[in-house]
Amino acid sequence: MIKRRIFIVALIFALLPFFPASSFADLSSAVKKYKHAKISKTQLLKLRKYDHLIRYFSGFSFFRPRYKVSPDFIRALILAESDCNTFAVSQKDALGLGQIIHSTGREAARDIYNIRMEFRYINENKLRNLQKEDLFDPAINILLTCYLISKYNYRFNGRLDLVVSAWNAGENVDSLKIGLPAPYSETHNLIGKVNAYYLHLLKLRKKSRS
Repeated sequence: MIKRRIFIVALIFALLPFFPASSFADLSSAVKKYKHAKISKTQLLKLRKYDHLIRYFSGFSFFRPRYKVSPDFIRALILAESDCNTFAVSQKDALGLGQIIHSTGREAARDIYNIRMEFRYINENKLRNLQKEDLFDPAINILLTCYLISKYNYRFNGRLDLVVSAWNAGENVDSLKIGLPAPYSETHNLIGKVNAYYLHLLKLRKKSRS
């Protein structure tokens, strides 16, 4: 039976005593701010449009045999980043469903191309030379999102706070080298939001099975 790598959630408060005072306050505030965040029926309907792609691309093991990213985490991230808007563009020029910077996406796409894995829904020539507008393609954006989250999940041992920090602020931020989240309010808010959405999706899934 294939095992899934489950992201560690609800650990943020346990780590807070090790943070600098300012980071403690910011992250604590962000987690509390989104603690009771819910996903609306409208958002769930938006997600459903891309569910086949999320389930498909989260089913690949990119960095460790038999270990895959949680599709619910990918759903939570997409909701938090773009609210399922395929053509979303941020002030920092992050694009598409997962809000991916072109330079990051281009590097990831080339890495995937060099692995020589075969994918449905994807034109491999686009992976070889990813153009900015390609990030508006839901299939390409979700593939890159799953690949990058898998990379960060492997590197940071599944810790949600560090995975989201690497996603939002870059994987080479100094704080990540000592096991602490990126010290930015934007990152803290995203950690809080993704954590809340992810937990909500897990609860919905558990409820549907009962």
